[in-house]
Amino acid sequence: MGASRVAIVGAGIGGLAAAIDLARAGAQVTVFEKEGAPGGKIRQTAEHGPAIDAGPTVVTMKWVFEELFRDAGSSFADAVTTRALDVLARHAFDDGSRLDLFADHTRSAAAIGDFAGAKEARGFLDFTKRAQETYRTLENAFIRSDQPNPVSLVMGAGLRGLGDLWRISPFSNLWKALGDHFGDPRLRQLFARYATYCGSSPFDCPATLMLVADVERQGVWIIDGGMQRLAAACHELAVANGVTFRFGNEVERIGIELGRAAWVASKSGERFEAQTIVVNADPAAVSSGLFGPDAAPAVAAQAPSSRSLSAVTFTGEIEAAGFSLVHHNVFFGRDYHQEFDDIFRFARVPSDPTVYVCAQDRGPGRAHESGLQHGKRERLFFLVNAPAIGDTHRFTSEDVNRCKKSILTRLSRCGLSIKDLDQATVTTPADFNRLFPATGGALYGQASHGWTASFTRPSARTRCPGLYLAGGAVHPGPGVPMAALSGRIAARAVLADLTSR
Repeated sequence: MGASRVAIVGAGIGGLAAAIDLARAGAQVTVFEKEGAPGGKIRQTAEHGPAIDAGPTVVTMKWVFEELFRDAGSSFADAVTTRALDVLARHAFDDGSRLDLFADHTRSAAAIGDFAGAKEARGFLDFTKRAQETYRTLENAFIRSDQPNPVSLVMGAGLRGLGDLWRISPFSNLWKALGDHFGDPRLRQLFARYATYCGSSPFDCPATLMLVADVERQGVWIIDGGMQRLAAACHELAVANGVTFRFGNEVERIGIELGRAAWVASKSGERFEAQTIVVNADPAAVSSGLFGPDAAPAVAAQAPSSRSLSAVTFTGEIEAAGFSLVHHNVFFGRDYHQEFDDIFRFARVPSDPTVYVCAQDRGPGRAHESGLQHGKRERLFFLVNAPAIGDTHRFTSEDVNRCKKSILTRLSRCGLSIKDLDQATVTTPADFNRLFPATGGALYGQASHGWTASFTRPSARTRCPGLYLAGGAVHPGPGVPMAALSGRIAARAVLADLTSR
C-alpha cells in the first residue's frame, strides 16, 4: 500500500477528507487545486472589506469531522473553535409575523404555540419525532453506505426494519408530508425550505428530506474565523499526514491507459503518474469532457433538467435597520408554488423570492442581535434561489438589478431596510458555472426529485477502474458534512480495490 500513488483533483472538503484517509493508510497522496487555497464551495469574498463567507455558513453533523480528525490521531476541538447556535433561524412572513426556531425543540414548540396555537405546537412535536425516526432509519442504511439502492436498503433494514422504512414515507413528497403535521400555511412553508438544503423543490423531493430537521436538532455551529477555518484545518491535518498540495495547478486532462486511470496532466504542462485518481468536482465536469475525452465515458451524462438549484448572492459590509437580525434569517415570499415553478419549470429567477440573510457578526461569541449600533455596517450575505442556467444565460446587469429590487422589496415588506446593496459583491449562476464548470451553476449536483433520485446520484466508483469521485454532487449528497462523508467513502472504495488487486 505504501507504494500506491494517488492524485486528487480538487481540494474541496470531499477531496481533503479522501486525502486524509488515504495518506493515513499509507498512500502517497498529491492534491491538485486550481485555486490558491483549499475549500471548494467553502469560499469567501473580500473585495470590499473583510472576508465574508459566501458559501456554506454553518456546520451540522459535527460528528463527521470529529470522527475524521480522531481517526487521523488528532482532535477536531483542538483544531477548530465552534460555537453552537441557540437561535437556529429567525423567520419573517409577508403578513408581518415572525418566528424563531431554537436548538431546544421544546422552546421551538412553545414559540410555535404562541405563533400559531397549541394544535400547531403538537404538530411540530409529532413532526420532530418523525424526522428523528427518518434520520435514525437512514443514517447507516443510506447516509454512511457506499452506494445504497432500494433493494440494499430493504435488505439492510431486515424484517424488523421494514415498518420503519414504510413509516418514513419514501414515496410521498415533502410538501404533502408536511400537511400531515401543519395546518398553518406559514409553518408548512417554513419546514418545506428543508428541500432547498439539497437544491430541490419541496413539491418534488421525497418526504425523507424531513431528516434535515433532526440534523439541526442535533446541533448547528458557527466557526471562529469563518468556514474557511474548517477547510484550513482539514488542509493542515492532511499535510501533517504527508499529503502534498499543489495550489494554482489546474488539471485539464485525465489519462486512461490499458482501461485504467493512469495519470493527470495540468495546464502548466506537468504530467503526474498515479495508480489512483479521485476527482473532487461535479461529476458533470468529467462526463462533459472537461478532463479530456478518455475519462468522459467513466461517468454517466446528466441532463441539464436534472440540475439542482443555483443562486444569486450578494455579500458585503452593509447597513441594516428595522429588523432584529440573528445569524440566520429567512424572509419568505408570498407564493412558494410559484417560486419553485419559476425556477424549475420556467428557468427564471423568481419575481418574489424567499431571501436568506446571514448576519455573520451576530451569534454566540459575537455581537448580540441588538448590540450593533444603529447605522453600523456589518457583514451580510444575501441569497435567493435561482435556476442552474449559468451556461446558457449570461445574467446581465439588468438581470442583477431586477433581482436586487425584488430582494429589497421582500425585505422591506418584512420590516428590514438595507442600505448600499449596490456596493455588494454579486455572484450569479453564470459566475458559479465559471467557478464549478459544467454545472450551469448548480450548487448541489442533481436535484433530489422523485423517490429514486437519491439512488441515482453518482457513487464513488466510476465505470473506469482507478477513477473515483468525491464531493457534494456524489453520494451521500450535498452539504459540508455530506461532502466529507463522500470523501471518506471514496477513500474506503480505493483501499478496498487496491487490496483486492
